[in-house]
Amino acid sequence: MNPSAKILLVEDDPAIVVTLSRVLTDEGYEVAVEKRGDAGLDRAKTDSCDVVITDLKLPGLSGLELVRALRVARPRLPIILMTAHGTTETAIEATQSGAYDYLVKPFEIPELLGMLEKAVTASKLMTEPVQFGATAPSARYAIVGQGRAMRSIYKEIGRVASKPVSVLIRGETGTGKELIARALYQHSDRAQAPFVAINCAAIPETLLESELFGHERNAFTGAAARRIGRFEQANSGTIFLDEIGDMTPATQVKLMRVLQEKNLQRLGGKETIPLDVRVIAATHRDLETAIKQKHFREDLYYRLNVVVIHLPPLRERKEDIPDLVGFFLQKYAAESGVENPSIHPDAVEFLQGQAWPGNVRELENVMRKVLLLAQSYTISIEHIRAALARAVPSAGLGEKSIQKYVDELIAAAERGELVDARARLQETVERALFSRALAMAHGNQVKASRWLGVSRQTLREKIVAYGLDPSLG
Repeated sequence: MNPSAKILLVEDDPAIVVTLSRVLTDEGYEVAVEKRGDAGLDRAKTDSCDVVITDLKLPGLSGLELVRALRVARPRLPIILMTAHGTTETAIEATQSGAYDYLVKPFEIPELLGMLEKAVTASKLMTEPVQFGATAPSARYAIVGQGRAMRSIYKEIGRVASKPVSVLIRGETGTGKELIARALYQHSDRAQAPFVAINCAAIPETLLESELFGHERNAFTGAAARRIGRFEQANSGTIFLDEIGDMTPATQVKLMRVLQEKNLQRLGGKETIPLDVRVIAATHRDLETAIKQKHFREDLYYRLNVVVIHLPPLRERKEDIPDLVGFFLQKYAAESGVENPSIHPDAVEFLQGQAWPGNVRELENVMRKVLLLAQSYTISIEHIRAALARAVPSAGLGEKSIQKYVDELIAAAERGELVDARARLQETVERALFSRALAMAHGNQVKASRWLGVSRQTLREKIVAYGLDPSLG
């Protein structure tokens, strides 16, 4: 969750306003309130809110009318509709008209917070621009690098962004595939339509089909109400299927059918829903080998493989490391309390000599730690070494047992390669624990923090410290 996110609550029930305002404020959100639908529309048009939460029945304008008006005025603004059981069909209509999602009253607060976090993430993905080359010092998201490989990628983005073709982005973990997807979306003719991202690897197989295509009431145990899937949310816009190589063959069959027929049926439903969605997919896996091993469908591969963008690993474009270092120093200077961060040329050269198995994401996390270590002093090789010593190996535990990993740490300590084996083990296990909890909770930080027995503040601190993705799922 982004503590600076601003929520517009449109609700005329004083008791609900007081309760939700207190809950959202306690969670770190900035909350603005309007009691009429027409006033909410005017406020949303002029205010820089990130998400709107609105009741269905309002004076002035109904929630449905508000959704339709904002779909025209601010098409990329996520709207969460609150509705009673008897008006669920109207909520479905609102979703088809552009609402991000809906909640059926009475709902649990964790359900609202989980949905809100996803909506805030979706808002940022759609509205925060991805720049090229880090030309602007204030850029928060940028695809950085002027080497030959990156110049080729910029040209490819420019060539295919506006064309209605599927794009497959390939590259190792941490190379920045999501940034490429967002750049393609933002430079396309669908830039004012929805952009919906889903991590196929972070959602259990039993839930992925429902997540993608939606479900009808009673379609399976626990399906208490009809739900709209991500493809319907993305209708007329773009869907980003991250880590598609991790999708099971059974779900691949259904995805292939949807892409081929350009329509879908919700799980347990008979209604055929037409679709106009551009698909951008990404994977770090070797799909050709997966096809030979019968783990990935060949017909789906060719359906997605219309245009391929290969993102090289950082070790193959080390000439871009100085630009990346400069960008990350500027990006994290404020949070580290450093006004004008500087780095010695020898330290930059030292960074260029590293292997970076975790790619750009690993370099980013190291630079964040370096800023905290160096404070206002010029960053030296010693600062870099200290940050690397504290860094968690990108592979983490992987398939190893904890005992084997412990043995490796002690052996490294015996060779004099590290002096903090206990801290390294604790960080590795803790990182895996927090990461897995977020994935299994589908990004719901309320649920994940409850499972782990920690506060939301502690969870957020660990997300930052370990460079985790807070929107998993």
